Amino acid sequence: MLAKYWKQIGFVILIIAVLFNITLKLINKTSLKTEALESAKYMLQQEKNNNTVEK
Repeated sequence: MLAKYWKQIGFVILIIAVLFNITLKLINKTSLKTEALESAKYMLQQEKNNNTVEK
């Protein structure tokens, strides 16, 4: 019986995995404000590193 329905079983498992992945991404989503602040901090740090290397 398992051999007869292996494609359907695989498809159901795939759908569950995709839904689980989407759910986790929505739950752990960072806000745009947090992402922008972290990006700005990183850019400032890189600028400071570049300035100290050049001097």
